[in-house]
Amino acid sequence: HLLVHDRSSESKDGSELGAELSKLKAPPSIPYADYQGERDKPAYYTDTEGSMHVRMESLVLDLQDRLVAALEALEPSSRFVRDRWDRADGKGYGISCVLQDGDALEKAGVNVSVIHGTLTEGQLKSMRDRNAQTAQKLSSSSEYDFRVAGISVVVHPRNPHAPTAHKNYRRFEVYRKNADHMTEKPVLAWFGGGADLTPAYLYDDDVRHFHGTLKAACDAHDVTYYARFKAWCDRYFAIPHRSETRGVGGIFFDDLEDKPQEQLFRFVYDAANAFIKAYVPLVARRMCTPYTHAQRNWQLVRRGHYAEFNLVYDRGTKFGLMTPGARIESILMSLPLTARWEYMNAPAPGSPEDCLLQCVRSTHDWTTPAAA
Repeated sequence: HLLVHDRSSESKDGSELGAELSKLKAPPSIPYADYQGERDKPAYYTDTEGSMHVRMESLVLDLQDRLVAALEALEPSSRFVRDRWDRADGKGYGISCVLQDGDALEKAGVNVSVIHGTLTEGQLKSMRDRNAQTAQKLSSSSEYDFRVAGISVVVHPRNPHAPTAHKNYRRFEVYRKNADHMTEKPVLAWFGGGADLTPAYLYDDDVRHFHGTLKAACDAHDVTYYARFKAWCDRYFAIPHRSETRGVGGIFFDDLEDKPQEQLFRFVYDAANAFIKAYVPLVARRMCTPYTHAQRNWQLVRRGHYAEFNLVYDRGTKFGLMTPGARIESILMSLPLTARWEYMNAPAPGSPEDCLLQCVRSTHDWTTPAAA
């Protein structure tokens, strides 16, 4: 009994749940999926004499425009709302691009923030606790300023067979209190980020495509990166109280400063751009798949677990909420539009839902050939 024929289940606007399937059609091509084939790199990519902070700002703004175009190619008519905001204290700005209640995408956010300020005691403690080298460089008796340029992306498709995905890339700089950012070098500077996949239903080919694409981007710069960052991702996105991971992983890294900044910038450029090729074709492939009411409910249950991680464990969410003057709407953009918490939800053993659950209770190698 497909939802297309289930008139007892209606969407927010009163239309038949699943009615979007008749409107959707996979696009013949996805914009910017083949960034490697571009003849010319953007000016900020080749401007090796420019400020790295300014170049990172240009990169995240470019990434935002590219991903918005790629995701809009999936939608028959819905478009992103572009919301430019400035901090009330004058310490930076952001651009939040959000699409809600689309046919392919129930909620998608592509947010850029370029902000600066003074690190709070809580933020400094968090930074010292996670990295011994950082602890050595940041005196407990001193105050520090920071500036950061970053992009944060979360996509929650409507169809339960199409996976949710997340991407985040940033450059963070720490300065002495009241230092001149134009003339003084930062005390610390690093890149961080990654991308991960969270399906409600497990499609082996989809997961292998996602991981394989990210691995290729990593291997072009350092053949040790993928294994390191994949393991880091598995650790970071653990949900201890559920004894599971948030999804099927991807790559994640933080405090990356182990190479010259130009080499790291070029790695981040490739890894961040690879997300379109890694993810958007998966939504295009699955968004027209018929689904049942039970499958929709399972998707909402899994979204509940997704929300639990973001609100309880995610370091970016915690940092944002601890930042004075932070824009709460943008910080909580990652949460799904709808979710569900059922008491003692337990899939039938051997069911597709149970298959997903067993998968996220352990980690897996997604880049070796699948067993015949």
